[in-house]
Amino acid sequence: MDSAGQDINLNSPNKGLLSDSMTDVPVDTGVAARTLAVEGLTEAEEEELRAELTKVEEEIVTLRQVLAAKERHCGELKRRLGLSALGGLKQNLSRSWHDVQVSNAYKKTQETLSQAGQKTSAALSTVGSAISRKLGDMRNSATFKSFEDRVGTIKSKVVGDRENSSDNLPSPAGNGDQPLSDHAPF
Repeated sequence: MDSAGQDINLNSPNKGLLSDSMTDVPVDTGVAARTLAVEGLTEAEEEELRAELTKVEEEIVTLRQVLAAKERHCGELKRRLGLSALGGLKQNLSRSWHDVQVSNAYKKTQETLSQAGQKTSAALSTVGSAISRKLGDMRNSATFKSFEDRVGTIKSKVVGDRENSSDNLPSPAGNGDQPLSDHAPF
């Protein structure tokens, strides 16, 4: 589309949107909309409605201006009081979190999760007790005793060779076979 075919009038309904092939087609959206909306209304009613519409639109503009002025005044008061947007946000979040905590849904969820935690804790405790009991039973079994004896025999052969060698490490107590002092600092 070349710029010669575009309508640059910003108040025009065309606003540069027509292609070259459609530049000769007249567009009057006001007439089409007016004929659809006006059916069944007298001229006096239409004028009254248009006047009311204009009045409401003017009130909206006025209210927006008043709101903007109030927001500026509010911002100035907050600035003078040393209140920042971050402080307000923090206060709003705290208030919202408090509201969530006192809500019935939060209380029910908290209660349900607490009960689930207690049941899980009890189940894990039971499982832990069962595992401990089974390990104790296994340790007292003949198979484990046989395995323990074999490991002990192998250990005594390996450690026994080290104890008889000339490069023995000193005992932790430093006194050979004497036990550690009962008055250790820790």
